[in-house]
Amino acid sequence: MMIKRTLVAPALVAGVALATGGWLLQRDAALHGADGATGSRVFDEVLQHVSDEAVDPHSQAELYRMATQGMVEALGDPHSVYLTAEEYARLHQQTTGQYAGLGIYIGKHEGWITAVGVLPESPAERAGVQVGDRLVSVDGKSTEGLNEDQAVKDLRGPAGSSVRILLQRVGSAAPAEVRMVREELHVRSVPYAYLLDDRVGYVQLTVFSQSSTAEVRAAVDSLRGAGMRSLVLDLRGNPGGLLDEGVGVADLFLPAGKPVVETRARDPRENETLAATTPDRYAGIPVAVLVDDFSASAAEIVAGALQDHDRALVLGEPTYGKGSVQTLFPLTAGNYLKLTTARWYTPSGRSIQKDHSKDDEDASAAGADDGDSAAVVVAPQSAAPAVADTAKRVAYRTDAGRVVFGGGGIVPDVIVRPDTADPQVRAFFAAAGKVAGGFSDAVFRYAVEFARAHPDLPRGFAVTPKMRAVLFARLRAAGVDATPRQYAAATPFLDRRLVHQVAAARWGAAAAERRDDESDPVVREALRRLHAAPTQQALLQAAAVAAVPPRTAARH
Repeated sequence: MMIKRTLVAPALVAGVALATGGWLLQRDAALHGADGATGSRVFDEVLQHVSDEAVDPHSQAELYRMATQGMVEALGDPHSVYLTAEEYARLHQQTTGQYAGLGIYIGKHEGWITAVGVLPESPAERAGVQVGDRLVSVDGKSTEGLNEDQAVKDLRGPAGSSVRILLQRVGSAAPAEVRMVREELHVRSVPYAYLLDDRVGYVQLTVFSQSSTAEVRAAVDSLRGAGMRSLVLDLRGNPGGLLDEGVGVADLFLPAGKPVVETRARDPRENETLAATTPDRYAGIPVAVLVDDFSASAAEIVAGALQDHDRALVLGEPTYGKGSVQTLFPLTAGNYLKLTTARWYTPSGRSIQKDHSKDDEDASAAGADDGDSAAVVVAPQSAAPAVADTAKRVAYRTDAGRVVFGGGGIVPDVIVRPDTADPQVRAFFAAAGKVAGGFSDAVFRYAVEFARAHPDLPRGFAVTPKMRAVLFARLRAAGVDATPRQYAAATPFLDRRLVHQVAAARWGAAAAERRDDESDPVVREALRRLHAAPTQQALLQAAAVAAVPPRTAARH
């Protein structure tokens, strides 16, 4: 079943039990005297008026919940949240990777819930569910018009319970009924690990859950046994997770005693420095860490620690900038308070916290401003790298004396920009955006149909002119009002998307991921640099040579 990816707090540690909003207010009155008592009376008066006289009736339980949520929201901290029991259950699932279900990743296509992936060794895989299968109904309930959250609730259930699904396969005349039994499933935080070539390994870490350190260790050990001599650790899109697991992953690549992260609370007595406890398990293996503006929290802790200790070359885009620590406090009735209780700093003393309070656009575009970066900038297909301005950053020094910068996320040593879109490409995607659902459905359906019609398709297949012509006709039929010239300009982007979806439909997500690497500019840049540098020191020195010396004094 589809696993929603949302931002996860970097420290999820149960704390002292708290009660509901009413108890908190009464406790505040007792502690703060007359002012607190006045505030408590005003609250009670407002509560009574709203409960008795508001035109739209609300129960007192509902009003207490609304007041509690409002109090937490008024803190102005987007990472402090009041969680209902249901919301906590989803968070717990993300941090454990465990849930009871069928193992179907779902999406909405042409108005119906559709399988877009299948978890290996799951009930869905054993039942023969394939990418592109339409889930017409679940236990007799039609999925037409359902959103993904509603469908997830219908598909999940207690382990051992059965579910009846009506599947409509692409190319089949009639749907077929499939019965499956739900099981306890584990969603791996390392979904992909393989050799990019005969010497460079690739490990993707998507979240920091309870098994992340063990999964990364197993993956890298396996690749080393297969001949790996350099490693790419991909943290792009990783929203974070458990603080201890972030420290554990960093520990794998650092000598014992090296600090990983420092947390600073309101009470200085609660400040703590967490350090590596075991020897560098992969000493001598050069490491490149990939990040982007969706790498957050524990992902930034790992990238920052390895960068500060000169243990990895960081490539990609500046990260999200979440330098705070949250603690989970259990409340009554299964509810929880997720509250920011500390800020964290990298080993060199950097805070990477970005101000996310302005608006959602700023939060989602953290670190996107080149003026805030301080590294070599590589634009794909460019003749030579440029160097970004460092004037807005506070400089610090790594163990080896390299300059790194704080504020607004982790700044990569090598910034790799996305492909630059020319006006014709922008015009095409503007046209596609007007019918976004139709565009997505047309590409997905053609990919699935093509994969089904070509069972002997080689894994290294390329998109042909005929495939492009068919896709263009389908996009036009779906309402994408783009000219042939605009479509031709967007061909490289569309080819990559089509290759990914055909590969996913034909061989699964792992095969699609491998094909993506062939055209991924960040992976290719990391691969190129790892091939040119036999040691970690050489890898870092090559990046430093290309960079312009910083114009700000570095802190020690």
